[in-house]
Amino acid sequence: MTFEEVLGKIDSVVWGPVTIVLILATGLLMTIRSRGIQFTKLGLAFRTIFKKNEGHGELSGFGALCTALSATIGTGNIVGVATAILAGGPGALLWMWIAAILGTATKYAECMLSIKYREVKEDGHILGGPFYVIEKGMGKNWKWLAVLFAVFGTMVGLFGIGTFTQVNGICGAVQNAFDPQNSAVAFELAGHSYSWATVIGGAVITVCTALVVIGGLRRISKVAEKIVPLMAVIYVFLGLSVIIMNFTKVPAAFALIFRSAFGAETAVQAAAGGALGAMMAAMQMGIARGIFSNEAGLGSAPIAASAVQTNEPVEQGMVNMTGTVIDTLVICSMTGLSIVIAGGDIWNPALNGGLNGSALTAAALSQVLGGDGLSVQFLLMLCLVFFAFTTILGWDYYSERCLEYLTRGNMTAVKVYRWLYILAVAIGPYMTISAVWTIADITNALMAVPNCISLIVLSGVVGKTTKEYFDRVSDPLHAGK
Repeated sequence: MTFEEVLGKIDSVVWGPVTIVLILATGLLMTIRSRGIQFTKLGLAFRTIFKKNEGHGELSGFGALCTALSATIGTGNIVGVATAILAGGPGALLWMWIAAILGTATKYAECMLSIKYREVKEDGHILGGPFYVIEKGMGKNWKWLAVLFAVFGTMVGLFGIGTFTQVNGICGAVQNAFDPQNSAVAFELAGHSYSWATVIGGAVITVCTALVVIGGLRRISKVAEKIVPLMAVIYVFLGLSVIIMNFTKVPAAFALIFRSAFGAETAVQAAAGGALGAMMAAMQMGIARGIFSNEAGLGSAPIAASAVQTNEPVEQGMVNMTGTVIDTLVICSMTGLSIVIAGGDIWNPALNGGLNGSALTAAALSQVLGGDGLSVQFLLMLCLVFFAFTTILGWDYYSERCLEYLTRGNMTAVKVYRWLYILAVAIGPYMTISAVWTIADITNALMAVPNCISLIVLSGVVGKTTKEYFDRVSDPLHAGK
């Protein structure tokens, strides 16, 4: 049995029915406890993003949202959606949307609780996240669960979302743009040849990562505030261009997505063992990639949210829940619809000639937008490079805070970890895309389980805190303390 086959076996277990039900049930419970806050207060949430906050903290509300978005808007939006449709069919998109709608309430709850239970250190430094939510909210007897979360959070940063997948996606896009035929081979390793585009791209990203992460949270936040909004606007413009130019195909695309989500008309139906197997494949891939993309339920965004300058946990919880909407319901949908509109010869693995990852997304966009495709490939590469780079930065911050909790503030361990993180970025380009994404899926699930358990246990606190805030504040944007 090969290494990738072993990973596949582990992935099928950790992303089995139990984990899927746990994540969806958590989102449903948070929706009920918050009284459907993702529906009733979404407009207020977007208006609150730019509200000037006062109170303890290191970041503005907008800065925290951008830091969180920097860690979520990445390869999951471009490469992850492509791999989900390739493995689970177009129906994976519907399950991604369902997970995102419920996940918006989850994101609100986990960020709100993180601020409620955060710690302000003697030097004014703030540390917060699910580990303190578990320890303080659930009690000392549950500290083992907090430690488990922090261990998994460190692993996700080093081996999952933070490093391998992002730099691998960047280098794949760079090669697709500059050397799609892999003609300028630099060296071969374990039967795979790597072009100079991959080598140079990987080296540049590694150096840039080192220059930023050594500067800590404030430098990461400043970079994220400048890059994330600009790249998001560019990519949304690209996606809207696809939809506008092919608006007559949009209804048929939605119809295919809905049929495929329940096992009908998918390329994976025969391989998955019929309609039920295809439906489970679509559900697994949609939810797994959706969680990878927006991180709702993982407990990562609360780590950044806890550093916000605010005394109102509910307000920042609302601000952060908009991240799930922006990330999955907008940006991932642009990618997914573009691929489905492009047709089965793009998303069907039996017909697309081995297209995968960013190359598949680039082929889809090029086909539906027309032209020689070179400009689209370059623009997609640009978006992917910056999206993934900011994700690398955001996840360094998350995993550092998990390690800080584990080591009780030992900054020497954190500094050593930074160099290990940079080393992982350097290694990432030379791993196979399937192994990279499987490792990311596994570590995501392991991190999500303790966080979801804490949210379920503290769901009453979520409901009470939310109700008290809105009972007290009739106009949140203009109220005093």
